[in-house]
Order: sequence, then C-alpha cells, then structure tokens
Amino acid sequence: MSVPTGMLAAMERVDLPQTGRFANMLTTAEALSAGISSARLRTLVKRGQLRQVSRGVYVSAALAEQLQRNAGSRLALRAASVVAPLGHDAVISHHTAAQMYGLDLLDYPPDEIAITRIPGLASRKSRPGVRAHVAALPAQHVTSRRGIPLTTAARTVVDLARTSSYAAGLVVADSALRRKLTSKEQLCAVIADCPRWSGLQQAADVVAFADALAESALESIARMAFRDQGLPPPELQIYVGGDNGIVGRVDFLWRQYRTIAEVDGAKKYDTRSEAMYQLRRDARLRDAGFEVVHFSWREITEMPAEVAASIRAAFERGRQRRSPGPVA
Repeated sequence: MSVPTGMLAAMERVDLPQTGRFANMLTTAEALSAGISSARLRTLVKRGQLRQVSRGVYVSAALAEQLQRNAGSRLALRAASVVAPLGHDAVISHHTAAQMYGLDLLDYPPDEIAITRIPGLASRKSRPGVRAHVAALPAQHVTSRRGIPLTTAARTVVDLARTSSYAAGLVVADSALRRKLTSKEQLCAVIADCPRWSGLQQAADVVAFADALAESALESIARMAFRDQGLPPPELQIYVGGDNGIVGRVDFLWRQYRTIAEVDGAKKYDTRSEAMYQLRRDARLRDAGFEVVHFSWREITEMPAEVAASIRAAFERGRQRRSPGPVA
C-alpha cells in the first residue's frame, strides 16, 4: 500500500463511541460529544461508511446491510432508530414490542413503530412511521432487549389488551403465558399499577381468562367462542386413549361428555399422508369411546354458533357411550 493510500485509509477510518444500543446506533449529539463534527458525519455517509437510518441517527453501513437480511433485525433497526434520539423518556411498546418478543398477534400489525412516551414531555402527535402513545412508564414496566428499551412483556400484554379488541388481547396474552415471558401475577401487578387507565377492565377480563395451554391464536379464539356460545370450559392439551393405551394429545376435551374438539389449522394436513394419519387417529379415538369434532378458523370465526351446535350434538352422543376409558 502506498503512503498516500495508507494515509487516506487512516483518515477515512473513524472510531465510533460505544453507545450500548442495538447495532451501536449513534445520534448526532453523541457524535458531536465524541468529537465527530456534522461535516465529518456527512462525509462518512457519503463515502458509505455510515448509514443514516433516521433523522440524526447513524449506524455502520456494513452492519446495516447485514441487518436488512432478516425481518426481525430490520424491525429492531427501525425501532432502535426511533427511540435513540428520545432519551430515557420513550420506549418501544404495543404491537412493536409484541413483535420483538415474538408474540402471536390476531391481526397483521401496523407498519408503524409503536412507542410510549411519558406525559408532560411529549406531544401525542406522531411523526410519519411512528405511532406514539402517552402514558406513565414506571421503572418496573420497562426493560431492554437487544439494547433497545421497551415495555416488559407483562406491560405489553396489558397495553394491547386494553387498547385493542378482547380477541386480540386474548391471543397475545395466551401467547405470552405459553412462552413463559410473563405470568398472571405479573400481569395483575401491571393492572394494579395503573388503576385509572382506559380499557383496564377489559384487560383484567382478558388476564383472568388467559391460559398458557392455548397453543395458537386459533385455539385462543376457539376458547373465547366456546364461552360466548355458552359451552362449558374444556380441558386443554389432554392425553386420551382407550383400553389399548394412549392415542394422543387432543386440543380440547369435555371429559364429562366424552367429547373432543380439534382445530384444523391451514397447514395441519399439508400432505395426503398427514390427512390419512388424522383419519386413523380419529377412528382410534372413537373406538376408545370419544366423540370427535373438527373445525377450522373460518368456521369458528364466521359461524361459531354452528360449531357450538356440533359440539352439543356430540355431547348428546357422548352421554350414551360406554364408561370412560383412560384419560391422562
């Protein structure tokens, strides 16, 4: 390497201060404090060494390129760039926090980044691509994930349960409990911290009904539909069988009525062999003395009364079957 080339490379290199944020994200104010002028920042961006990911926020261009290859990292990059210039008074929240935790959502999330800012220091007006909420942020409601400040899983669930539909709140609550990201005690503690917030009674109802055994959004919606249609609450994820042993685990069981309900997800029977396996399994369950009812997402969401009627008819048939076989 020639001396001029080596000198130029040395001039182009820059040691960025360690911010502790996701992707070591840097704000203009931090750059200036570290002795990197605004003109120098513009030069580094022009030369492709830094990338400006939002107004006044920068990250290594090479790292930004890598992060764009993964949906979760792309979301994290966007989220971090929104809260980086806002200091300690704003965190990622609501649907964006839920996505970062990997929680199930009933509806496709908005493309906007959701944040919560503390009252008194922030306007409710959101900038493009950002959905701002204004609410208190007690220290116990805030955590950090991948260097990004966000609401805890419990606070995220309560926020969504009180601001969205009951069904949407139940889906995210069941998901958080199933993944052991929170507990009912922690959810109740968040509710107790915020007694005058709007929508809190709905959130409390969601928490009371939530169940870690619901393994999908479809199962969460089914549980709600059963209740709304006046069916008794079923047991979830129960191993059942007959005289020849356990047949398998079923989604819902009404033990008293010898009735099983199974949800049929879109990908449950992708192949003929999988469909044949389910038919054989259903036959074994019926041989063991159980009634079996299947339903799909469309059926439970668009015609829940018809699904409930099918289950009630199975109850009647189940009453007439022989004495119960083994139920684990």
